[in-house]
Amino acid sequence: MNVTSTVVGYPYIGAKREWKRTLEKFWKNEITEEQFEAELKNLRINRLKHQKDLGLQFITVGDFTKYDRMLDLATMFNLIPKRYEALENPTANETYYAMARGAKDAVACEMTKWYNTNYHYIVPEYEGQSLTLNGNYILDQFLEAKNELGIIGKPTIIGPYTFVDLAKGYDEKTRAAFFLQLIPLYSQIIKELVTAGADWIQVEEPSLTKSLAEEEILIVEELYKQINEAVPEAKILVQTYFEALTSFERLSRLPVAGIGLDFVHGGKENIKALQNYGFPQNKTLSLGIINGRDIWSANLAEAISTINAVKQLSNAEEIWISSSCNLQHVPVSKKMEENLPQELYDHLAFADEKIREIAEITYYIEKGAWLKEGVVADSLKAIEALAIHPIRKNKVVDDALKLLTAKDFARSVPFSERQQIQKEALQLPDYPTTTIGSFPQSQLVKKTRAAWRKNEISDEQYAQFVKEETARWIQIQEDIGLDVLVHGEFERTDMVEYFGEHLTGFAFTDFAWVVSYGSRCVKPPIIYGDVEWTHEMTVKEVAEAQQLTNKYVKGMLTGPITILNWSFVRNDIPRQEVAYQIGLALRKEVAALEAAGIKIIQVDEPALREGLPLRKENWNEYLTWAVDAFKLATSSVATDTQIHTHMCYCEFNDFIDPIRALDADVISLETSRSHGELIHSLKANPYELGIGLGVYDIHSPRVPTIEEISHILNESLAVIPKEQFWVNPDCGLKTRQEPETVASLKNMVQAAHKLRQQPATI
Repeated sequence: MNVTSTVVGYPYIGAKREWKRTLEKFWKNEITEEQFEAELKNLRINRLKHQKDLGLQFITVGDFTKYDRMLDLATMFNLIPKRYEALENPTANETYYAMARGAKDAVACEMTKWYNTNYHYIVPEYEGQSLTLNGNYILDQFLEAKNELGIIGKPTIIGPYTFVDLAKGYDEKTRAAFFLQLIPLYSQIIKELVTAGADWIQVEEPSLTKSLAEEEILIVEELYKQINEAVPEAKILVQTYFEALTSFERLSRLPVAGIGLDFVHGGKENIKALQNYGFPQNKTLSLGIINGRDIWSANLAEAISTINAVKQLSNAEEIWISSSCNLQHVPVSKKMEENLPQELYDHLAFADEKIREIAEITYYIEKGAWLKEGVVADSLKAIEALAIHPIRKNKVVDDALKLLTAKDFARSVPFSERQQIQKEALQLPDYPTTTIGSFPQSQLVKKTRAAWRKNEISDEQYAQFVKEETARWIQIQEDIGLDVLVHGEFERTDMVEYFGEHLTGFAFTDFAWVVSYGSRCVKPPIIYGDVEWTHEMTVKEVAEAQQLTNKYVKGMLTGPITILNWSFVRNDIPRQEVAYQIGLALRKEVAALEAAGIKIIQVDEPALREGLPLRKENWNEYLTWAVDAFKLATSSVATDTQIHTHMCYCEFNDFIDPIRALDADVISLETSRSHGELIHSLKANPYELGIGLGVYDIHSPRVPTIEEISHILNESLAVIPKEQFWVNPDCGLKTRQEPETVASLKNMVQAAHKLRQQPATI
């Protein structure tokens, strides 16, 4: 049996975010297009060399991007929306980044979550265009590796079924035309790769782990039948991840040379399928055994046991030992982390360490011995050291969880009664305007925070700076005319990190960056112990801001599920238990805000949907405890205290019941790039609680006109009663610049004022 080490994909960000800096220099015109391309090439070459040095045998190419891989394919297929024809003589890069980020006269393409991860992709828009192949960037990357380094890589491409599944703009009739146009393009790409010397082509089809109806299975079978007929000489590996392959008996027998399965997140189901159906003869099995979505070192003994079971069940003649998915979801290397507790550091494995684990396992499977003596004992020792650490043995937290009752998860009065009580108590105008929470983190804010963290300025100096910046933005909001204000969150680096720094059980890294969207990178906290509230976290800043204005200032908290889903979470107890620990901690902070006189408290849950299993039939268990964790944090408030929440990229039509179950008095939704779809959903599924639809896209630097916002508001009025209607941007404004933020908010407020002057339509 042949055994090979590989990964589905490797981070493109760079250990020190070199990729991010290159993009942003180009966007700011600090480097020419020629310099930009040269710097990207250098990054690609170095990351390939690095993977080879780590001991990886079969290196993936084509997993590098200039912004997003779905966008790469859309532009390569000439799937460019008509609105970008307004650009004046654009270069390919100008069109590409206009689709990603928007341009003066063309809004950006929609952006949404990549399955149940915190990565966001650009949604391809099909408008019935004639698709053509604008070059073959995957071939370019394959030849670059071959010619520059002598590496015969494994080209990877997002597969045709997944590409169409994640695109938009078609209906049942035009979808068939979409597929028919794509098949020859995929075939041509694969043919060119084979001709250039590619031994294998990896075709990523994560959508094959979702629930598929019979007609969808038939489509997948026909897709690969036609590609196989067009390029019979190609050795294609269909790579799935995030859950188990659905309809295993049929889809494992597609006319391809290999199948990649996730034995981490879909392990039990994939093994059960192997027991029931076996594995097709003469197919290669790529065995995703190392978790590509968490940062914990593997239990090597367990991994070997799983592999041996899979070997016996599959009888595959060739096995690849791989990551469960692309390693872009984890940081690059733990090598630079010097400030973590030793017992935590020893149990960490980022992308580079995971490749070393794959190399170790591959060597053992092939040779029957370990590359490094004592490696298994070391891995077990690291796991055990953290398991028995006091950070995981907090009796106060354990006792509090045991005392919870049903009353702790529900408001005392239903919304229909709370709404009238809050209306009388708050006395807000019709269509109240507000923002989601954060304001631009200027270079001065970042510089001052950095100086404080380096002890170059005192705590008192930093607190004074934050207080002055908050006061400045309270005045800006007053001048703009917003109705409900926020303090701006200038004391916070990140909406999750900030809370983790004030709670027990969290650790923070210095260089563990991952890409969230575009060049936006985050450093997720690590929840490695029991979570407990020990002191007020937000009260001082919000209360001081409230003293500066007669208008209401919202308390701003990040919700328990978002903290959970945007962190790397311990794997020794159920995620539900961690969520309840966080919910209890936030419940105490909510009480502290309320005691300080804050009457509107926003508990954001932009990541609620991220934790969903990919198959809808498995949603209920997660949603039950996720919604309960939010209600645990928020249900203790007085009837006249208004609870807000915020949610990102939510496909409202199939998620309205969980949103309603949160029982938040007001929810704001990030919808500016998919506003029409949400309006359609609300027509079919009316929503009874307070709601604010994002009226402009904060991910784009363009300033929306009053007319644009007014159009969105009037559309929204068709489905949202005036009594429930709030006006807000679609997300926080932290990443934007001050001039565009002020201009956009002024237009938003003026549009709301125009709406108040209109005769009632409902």
